[in-house]
Amino acid sequence: MTTSIKPSPISTRELLEPLREARERTLELIDDLTDEQLMGPRLRIVNPLRWEIGHVAWFQEYWILRHLGGLQPILSHGDGLYDSARVAHDTRWDLALPSRAETLAYMRQVLDRVCDLDDRRRRQPIDGYDESYFLHLVLFHEQMHAEAITYTRQTLCYPPPRVSIARDINLQAKPAPISGDAHVPGGAFALGASHNAAFQFDNEQPPHNVKVGPFSISRKAVTNGEFAAFVEGGGYMKRDLWSDEGWQWKQNARAEHPVYWRRESNGQWLRRNFNEWVTLDESVAVVHVNWFEANAYCRWTGRRLPTEAEWEMAASCEPSDDGGRSISDQKLRYPWGDDPPTPERANLDWRVPGCTEADGLPAGDSAFGCRQMIGNVWEWTATDFEGYPGFIPGPYKEYSEPWFGNHKVLRGGCWATRSRMVRSAYRNFYTPDRRDVWSGFRTCAIEVA
Repeated sequence: MTTSIKPSPISTRELLEPLREARERTLELIDDLTDEQLMGPRLRIVNPLRWEIGHVAWFQEYWILRHLGGLQPILSHGDGLYDSARVAHDTRWDLALPSRAETLAYMRQVLDRVCDLDDRRRRQPIDGYDESYFLHLVLFHEQMHAEAITYTRQTLCYPPPRVSIARDINLQAKPAPISGDAHVPGGAFALGASHNAAFQFDNEQPPHNVKVGPFSISRKAVTNGEFAAFVEGGGYMKRDLWSDEGWQWKQNARAEHPVYWRRESNGQWLRRNFNEWVTLDESVAVVHVNWFEANAYCRWTGRRLPTEAEWEMAASCEPSDDGGRSISDQKLRYPWGDDPPTPERANLDWRVPGCTEADGLPAGDSAFGCRQMIGNVWEWTATDFEGYPGFIPGPYKEYSEPWFGNHKVLRGGCWATRSRMVRSAYRNFYTPDRRDVWSGFRTCAIEVA
């Protein structure tokens, strides 16, 4: 299979403004928080935010100024504070971290030096990776942490962030509800990112041919209303719906419904949205469910989760001109084509501060009629996170390989994911017990008619 993606080379200068914008977003996400909130409680699933923003700056300094640039560290003790591969998670609350003011000053100093094109640092490629690669790496790293800060605020019951990019957007007239499955004829295609893409993470490489059988995948993500029926139907109490590991998790977590749901005495469901309880909107995609919960729901409905190959095929391929009996030999960057995301196509970038109706944004439909495969909620797949055949770690060796084998693959991005980073081939990964992240799912038929 070929791809129509032909990106233009991206210069260093073109990447500096996105770096500045990403930093503005990071700072907005923590600006209203107190010093106490910036540290927060010691939890396995979050970082102390004062450590996290310092880590973002350190990562940028390490790869651009030190690794690529050959410069000396700005903080002599920075590696002992902020290197996530060396600093155990549980110890991050105990470190002698710089104060809030000192951390912000360090962040400014690093970004100013990175963006200074007159800086006399070394800029020669290292092992075939040039400055554009490392600028993309630190940009996307910061954008990932901004999303993590967003779900940390949800986890810790902080107020919703005030982000300047967010604004009320006319999501067009309410579209007609959609339902049912999209049939995908299957076939051979190249799973993974194109070699022509401007940047690829190591776990997206190398693209390799896989053969996928015909399958039917739901046209939209599972909604709150659909998942509420599972809860009310006793889905959390039925042992046969859960894997052994999932049932053990459920017992330990004492889970009886999604983590941020609460049922009123009148039977109405509420959902905690940051620090407020709001009425559960049944038409919105369900979010904050983990892989175990998604898998149990699938068993309850007599369906299954899609594999990541099925998900990517449904999101990036087109029917052939033989009446749709096979897929074409062209692979698209996004479900709708190769043009970048827009607010009419995908719920990304905090433009709508939360999940939207699963029926919305028909302009973003895939060629097979699947809606919102990019944005709104991350979607769990059935696939274990592993390297593709021939996997070679990138310069940031800790990004992927340490997590192979005990994580599940998610696809598609969520409302807080940045549009510059996400695409149909992008792989996210979490352990199957994580329900703090902005994750939902769609389902597949077990048998194809």
